[in-house]
Amino acid sequence: MKTSLTFALLLSCVIANTTIAQKNTSMTPKPKAINKPKKEVVYQVFTRLFGNKNTTNKPWGTIEENGVGKFNDFTDKALQGIKKLGVTHIWYTGVPHHDVIRDYTKYGISNDDPDVVKGRAGSPYAVKDYYNVNPDLAVDPAKRLEEFEALIARTHANGLNVIIDIVPNHIARNYHSLNNPKGVTDFGAEDDTSVEYARDNNFYYIPGKAFEVPTSDSYKPLNGEKIH
Repeated sequence: MKTSLTFALLLSCVIANTTIAQKNTSMTPKPKAINKPKKEVVYQVFTRLFGNKNTTNKPWGTIEENGVGKFNDFTDKALQGIKKLGVTHIWYTGVPHHDVIRDYTKYGISNDDPDVVKGRAGSPYAVKDYYNVNPDLAVDPAKRLEEFEALIARTHANGLNVIIDIVPNHIARNYHSLNNPKGVTDFGAEDDTSVEYARDNNFYYIPGKAFEVPTSDSYKPLNGEKIH
């Protein structure tokens, strides 16, 4: 009888404690879910290669021979395909106007020297004009800025952010901007060229001596093709 009574009392205590614990649990506010920040994913693309379907790859070939990608190749369909990869930002590389070997003089752009340009397409980090874009990337070079602005708007409309890289100390020696903001002068335009170095100069100089292109039996610009 004692044993049965003791067991009954213990069981009552367990049930009572369980009920109290359940009540306390129901009264305890549930912790709020932590919203983790969305992971940023950057898709870097070499703009002049993206839409180029030409597979000729001729050494020293022209745009007509080898082709080149354009701003307009980034269509809504293409941008949606990139976004589906989980991308949040697209990094367009090689956009600022840099030295290229192509005659754009009818657009007010001076020709560049093949002795100092890498191939025909040039290096994206030999910038000729920070306030304009590479004319090779436009369907109509006269409207290259408009085509680029349309690309930015199209990218944003497809839910992607835009990244453009600019390296301030990587410029072409013949830097010349067609779109300088008010009060901005070209690099080197106000340099003192009578001295080799001056604190406020943008470039180094060799006063009194003309530039001579180094000669080489193993390398000839544009494979020896003469540019007029």
